[in-house]
Amino acid sequence: IILREVENLKFSFSNNKVDRLKMKEFLLRLVYVEMLGHDASFGYIHAVKMCNESNLLLKKVGYMTTSLFLDENHELIILIVNTLQQDLKSDNHLVVCAALTVIAKLVNAETIPALLQSVVDLLGHSKELVRKKAVLALHCFNQRAPSQVAPYLQRFRQMLCDKDPSVMSSTLCAFHDMIALDPQPYKNLVPSFVNILKQIIEHRLPKTYNYHRVPAPFIQIKIMKILALLGQRDRTMSEHMYQVLSEVLRRGDSHNTIGNALLYECVKTITSIYPNTSLLESCAEITARFLKAASHNLKYIGVDALGAV
Repeated sequence: IILREVENLKFSFSNNKVDRLKMKEFLLRLVYVEMLGHDASFGYIHAVKMCNESNLLLKKVGYMTTSLFLDENHELIILIVNTLQQDLKSDNHLVVCAALTVIAKLVNAETIPALLQSVVDLLGHSKELVRKKAVLALHCFNQRAPSQVAPYLQRFRQMLCDKDPSVMSSTLCAFHDMIALDPQPYKNLVPSFVNILKQIIEHRLPKTYNYHRVPAPFIQIKIMKILALLGQRDRTMSEHMYQVLSEVLRRGDSHNTIGNALLYECVKTITSIYPNTSLLESCAEITARFLKAASHNLKYIGVDALGAV
């Protein structure tokens, strides 16, 4: 059945007069061919061509299928660079977002210079969705070519202060990776991370960020991972964290999975930074609660937490 479909698609792609909406359908069928392990390379060029469409739906399908078919080192990547440059300057923010999404997956170190300045400029865009995707794209650039992005690292600090929580939270992954490599340049950000965490646990973020009535738990977890890196063997920095971590423990809800995840991450953070007797005692109590739980999952994280304590 699949081989017959492959032959049908090859015949359809060879027809230069095929309708663009039909071409969209053919490309989506080609995705399934690829997913089932068959060679779909004969249609890759048509996915790249569809990225040039002016129709937003067709363009998004082109970008989606291109990102599924190709990787950053594929020889066809060079053909979409010019299209990406144009779309990053589009007045339609949805077109810009589609381009930024593809950039994060497909742009390699050689093509970053052609797009870097455009992505940096979008950090000041009026739409928060665009700013968030621009931060994520810049993070991907930094992972692939740190030396090229080095002059713009200061922009991550600026975006950490963005008025929109989604943009602010998008910087946390970049900060975590950079701090894991070298925490020293980011020690002065400890008060900022502590302040953000404090605002979250005090329910100052919109309710849309709540999960099972827990305020922005995934942002909390990422910030605590960052604090754990910044507070290692540093008494001064750790002292800034004690109060807010104590508050996270106090407000922790052990009656649901996400609440237990927060407590566990808080225990790991407290045991990673400079020791505080009172907090360690609280960690020991929570660890004992995990070990006594009926759930095997909680028992496992209790054992892991016990090793940290």
